Amino acid sequence: MRKYGQHFLVNKGIIDKIADTVIDNMEGSLTEIGPGKGAITQALLERGVNDFTLVEIDPEMVTYLKENLPSYAQVCIKNNDFLKDDLSWLPDGPVTFVSNLPYIDAADILLKVLALPNFQAAVFMFQREQAQRLSAKVESKHYGPLSVIFQASASCRSVCRVSPGSFNPPPKVDSEVLLIKPEGQITFKNQKHKEDFTVLVKAVFAYRRKTVLNALCEVYKKDKELLAKTLQKAGVKISARAEELTPRKYADLASALDGVIF
Repeated sequence: MRKYGQHFLVNKGIIDKIADTVIDNMEGSLTEIGPGKGAITQALLERGVNDFTLVEIDPEMVTYLKENLPSYAQVCIKNNDFLKDDLSWLPDGPVTFVSNLPYIDAADILLKVLALPNFQAAVFMFQREQAQRLSAKVESKHYGPLSVIFQASASCRSVCRVSPGSFNPPPKVDSEVLLIKPEGQITFKNQKHKEDFTVLVKAVFAYRRKTVLNALCEVYKKDKELLAKTLQKAGVKISARAEELTPRKYADLASALDGVIF
């Protein structure tokens, strides 16, 4: 069990808050990622939620769930790695997600969920510092590429803070449960614009100690004067650094760079 680094949620009060938040915001089908020993699964079943899907990477946990979930549970258990799964089994309608996310893969799982066209809501637990990154403001210490990419596509609100003692074994950090909705700041022109935006954000923050202009020169090896004019066209100061640009500014800059570097 421990090879996957699970920290099993055992605090009933937190489990109940997660289950209640799911029920209050659920629309369409429900998928639980990494159910572990099924603490959240059981709470949902007790509230009358049934006929949902569990995606669990650990075969030992799959066996445990099959042996310990109540006989009335109508759940589909998939022994899959969510990040490698093509998710072709998801229904066409709205999809809601819930998970005590594995810290190491939390950002990748979040971004995969946000990219789904039928994503409706998610109740996810993160390491607290990562949760702070999602809602971080421009120029704050937690503001980074994940902040920009997340805020462009979604919004979040805190459900509750979670102390290490709420888990067995306890992690070394605090956690936080967030309710996430696909209500972002940006309406992208098309899929290419969204992809260019994401590439741009990651490229600029890779050289966050440089100005945005110098970062772009470093990554794309384009003429500096041309790039400077493009930044001015997008309303970005030549002296601006990565953490000074809002998601909207990154989207504007991605549009301006179309045909220049994209």
